[in-house]
Amino acid sequence: MTTAVSAEAQEAPPGSAVPMTHRQVLEALSGLLLGLFVAILSATVVSNALPTIIADLHATEATYSWVITAELLATTVTTPIWGKLADLVSKKVLVQLGLIIYVVGSALGGLAPNAGLLIGARVIQGIGVGGLTALVQVIMAAMISPRERGRYSGYLGATFALATVAGPLIGGVIVDTDWLGWRWCFYVGVPFAIIALIVLQRTLRLPVIKREVSIDWIGAAVFSAATSLLLIWVSFAGSKYDWLSWQTGAMVGGAALLAVIFVAVELRVKEPLVPMRLFAHRAISLSVVASMLVGVAMYGVTTFLSQYFQLARGESPTMAGILTLPLIFGLALTSTVVGQIITRTGRWKIFLILGGICLTAGIALAGMLRFDTDYWQIAIYMFLIGAGVGMMMQNLVLAVQNQVRMQDLGAASSVVVFFRTLGGTAGVAALGAVLANRVAVYTSDGLTKLGLPGAGGGDGTIPVLSELPPPVRGVVKSAFGHGVGDIFLYAAPLALLSLVVVLFIKEVALRGSSTDVPATDAGTPSDNGTMAGRHAQGHPRELVSVGAGHQSGNGLADAQTAINGPATAPLRVPNVAYASAGTTDPQDLGGGSGIRGFIRGSDGTPVSHATLTLIDMRGQQLGHTVTQADGSYNVRTPAGGTYVLIASAAEHDPQVATLAVGDQPLEFDLILAGSGRLSGTVRDTEGRPVAQAMVIVTDVRGDVVTTGATLDDGTFGFTGVVAGTYTIAVSAGIYRPAAVPVEVGTGHTTQDIVLQAGARVRGTVRVKNGDGPLADARVTLLDTAGNVVGTATTGEDGEYAFADLTSGQYTVIATGYPPVASAVNLAGQGDDDHDLWLGHAE
Repeated sequence: MTTAVSAEAQEAPPGSAVPMTHRQVLEALSGLLLGLFVAILSATVVSNALPTIIADLHATEATYSWVITAELLATTVTTPIWGKLADLVSKKVLVQLGLIIYVVGSALGGLAPNAGLLIGARVIQGIGVGGLTALVQVIMAAMISPRERGRYSGYLGATFALATVAGPLIGGVIVDTDWLGWRWCFYVGVPFAIIALIVLQRTLRLPVIKREVSIDWIGAAVFSAATSLLLIWVSFAGSKYDWLSWQTGAMVGGAALLAVIFVAVELRVKEPLVPMRLFAHRAISLSVVASMLVGVAMYGVTTFLSQYFQLARGESPTMAGILTLPLIFGLALTSTVVGQIITRTGRWKIFLILGGICLTAGIALAGMLRFDTDYWQIAIYMFLIGAGVGMMMQNLVLAVQNQVRMQDLGAASSVVVFFRTLGGTAGVAALGAVLANRVAVYTSDGLTKLGLPGAGGGDGTIPVLSELPPPVRGVVKSAFGHGVGDIFLYAAPLALLSLVVVLFIKEVALRGSSTDVPATDAGTPSDNGTMAGRHAQGHPRELVSVGAGHQSGNGLADAQTAINGPATAPLRVPNVAYASAGTTDPQDLGGGSGIRGFIRGSDGTPVSHATLTLIDMRGQQLGHTVTQADGSYNVRTPAGGTYVLIASAAEHDPQVATLAVGDQPLEFDLILAGSGRLSGTVRDTEGRPVAQAMVIVTDVRGDVVTTGATLDDGTFGFTGVVAGTYTIAVSAGIYRPAAVPVEVGTGHTTQDIVLQAGARVRGTVRVKNGDGPLADARVTLLDTAGNVVGTATTGEDGEYAFADLTSGQYTVIATGYPPVASAVNLAGQGDDDHDLWLGHAE
């Protein structure tokens, strides 16, 4: 049994179940969103300025791509490292460190005298941005439950949209302002980063998990080498060497070999950079693939819009930023509105599908871009792309965070962001190489038509349109317009593939608390003489839900005991806690006055009409009450002493606390974790309900949690099922048994099951010419592929039987005398008799 101590002497446990208020979340979120704003600004503020920067540094089109790719590559490589560190050390310190690294990289970028040093500064910026993008997602997940996270993800989407809007506009104004110059594009984010540091120091309060730190540096180095080699190949293929050349073979083969080595390293190290076990979960694997494809659209496609508006349409950097507003409006609108809808409804997959449709349509239509395309058409294309990214980007992260344990939250979140950035990195490099190639071809063709065949396609440098003769300027604008349209066409199949992938992601109800985990993942407290301690020593354990008791008003801290283990029934043993008021020794108590406080759900909402029962240590009932609409309660105690308070409510797991009451009223708040409901319908393949089917629910260890039979309409239902992963097994009469996995949340989970009709074949092996049964004959059943389905030996009656078969053609072979084989067709409708005769040929 645990004894509550003062708040000053006890740090809140990791993943505390006591939810933050909306105001506390917003205060902490303000610093996080400001840090995210800085991260996004670092990429968007230079997007419209890059043509000017590259021209000023006398660099090439390939350099244009690498200025962007260098930051994305560093972000990609370091994102999982930041995520892993977030599972090991203070998240607050890490996000502040990311901001400091970003400031250093920004300062160096503003001072860069050439393209090489500029790319190096962008790498440093990328390291800091990797920390900011990964940690903002991780910290939000630690503070906010998945169900409520949709609401706050809207703020995150709005911040993304604001930074994406403000960045190009700020960059354009800076470049167009003579007394500033493009170098201020790197300095402009520094004040925001410093403000974010101060705000985070004052508002962010998170528990620190202290354990041995083990970073997979070898994995990081191997992955960096593999990714860099691949990006170098796609950047220079088609210009420095042919796509089909020995250089291509060497680079692609080397990258593939390094990828294999990386996987081998990840499977062996203690703390892998990318935990391969996460990919055993289908939803996580599909979300990662979809996120990578969305990254191509978000980074690889939108990066080149500024080139289109400046080089294909001749707009200034500032105007180029203004013209991209439809893209940003689509992203901001959908991410904010959809986030609110997800919070209210708990449904998220439909928005992934709608986002995939919008993204595919927008990118495919943008493939028709030319330098003279009407702007209203371009605005529609951009809005669709923005809407697609807004509905998919954050919700893919949410889908993964909702299905992992708290200790894997950082790694899982960073894996999704990691692959999204990887997709963007590869997309920028590959599409940049394609754009350079297509622009060169179209420019060469256009100059040839002007009678300048010797001019070729240029040396790949970014042109300054104002310095070109009018005829040549028209050729260059047309070449860039057509080239950008081509890269949209190349990206459209990837967007369509992202839509196909999300169709296969199974929707799991959003958890009501950031600390809700499957019962099998709950931690077992150490042995201290308590019930939990005895369980830890090997005594029988019982399956319980995890909750917490919270005392307020007198400086008392949370006291929580979580017990976890195998069970044969859904029995719950509530948390047990000692709490005291007025004195710390239960033996020195004076007259008591009562216990009062609030009962809340795991999501912080009041639980009204909860029943509270007060008993003494002998089990005699002393008081009884129910909570008010605001969750408050008040129970009188006859005198000072030790009492047991039991709280229960519909659709919540019961909780019990042992309380030591002194001279003063005891303030005691209690958290009731929600219990789930599981229901469904069992039908056959024709859609008919299957009555009296046996339904068995087992946990991940295979222990039976609860059982029941279907009603006449084929329905079944169970209440009080703890949130987690289960298997439903169903068997009935002539049907083949079926088993399906199911994720049960704290609300109502529905899982329907379809049973296939089971076929049987049986018969008698007889002696030829005698009609007598043959004992000890060996009968073998083969399927159409020749695989052995089953074997049997006949008894004295000569009979054999094979059950639980699917419909189809089989071969029955009997041996004893010379073997006999014959075919049988099973229709799946009960028994099929099939006798065999054995004997020597006459």
